[in-house]
Amino acid sequence: MEIELLIKAAVMGVVEGLTEFLPISSTGHLILAGALLDFDDEKAKVFDIAIQTGAIFAVILVYWHKLRDTVAGLGREPQAQRLALNILIAFVPAVVLGLLFGKAIKTHLFTPTVVASTFIVGGLIILWAERRQARNPGAARIMDADDMTPLDALKVGLVQCLAMVPGTSRSGATIIGGMLLGLSRKAATDFSFYLAIPTLIGAGVYSLYKERALLSLADLPVFTVGLVFSFLSAWLCVRWLLRFIATHSFVGFAWYRIVFGLVVLGTAWSGLVTWAA
Repeated sequence: MEIELLIKAAVMGVVEGLTEFLPISSTGHLILAGALLDFDDEKAKVFDIAIQTGAIFAVILVYWHKLRDTVAGLGREPQAQRLALNILIAFVPAVVLGLLFGKAIKTHLFTPTVVASTFIVGGLIILWAERRQARNPGAARIMDADDMTPLDALKVGLVQCLAMVPGTSRSGATIIGGMLLGLSRKAATDFSFYLAIPTLIGAGVYSLYKERALLSLADLPVFTVGLVFSFLSAWLCVRWLLRFIATHSFVGFAWYRIVFGLVVLGTAWSGLVTWAA
């Protein structure tokens, strides 16, 4: 196994872990990083999805007590049953639309130019949402994810589908979308993390099964390195983000998206960087 390939896998794992749960799009960053590292063939696309599972293990670890209590209470506690049902309801739209349009989206939209453009649009939406939140600080009607209704969950699930377009950000869509739908910042963030568990594990398993003909045992070290680095960086990132949102808005992430998107477009148009398709 080439050391260079393992280093690339480690870098991609760190990129995935640091960006998966921030509103800046892990898929977009993986596409751009893969283009720069020449790590963007069909097998690399499977790798990008598979290592999301490492990031999810970090969420499971951070929320372990909540998840354990929810599973233990499914047979007798209405609150646990409601949360599990809401996660399932929110998960379904991504499954349906992913099966219907996933292949077409990957074929036509997984390009650096689309990612950069979506970065900018998403950043502007976050700025608008945060300005709206600042004008109406008491507008949130749901302070805890446990208090969401099935309709609230369905709405968040539909918003999550916007993240099928690379550069949108799954966490950004669900957190900002949840806030616009009446969830507090903490409730939207918590539910986004809960929803990520079935969404990303499902996507990883489905991708590995569908593209199994591309893979062999020789790929195991590369995937293992990516998973480990994704887990470690995501664990640090999730713990930091939960502290960050207690006293900060997402405005900084919005400006990062806008500036980064402009840099990618500018370097592409000027020829300074040749972004692979």
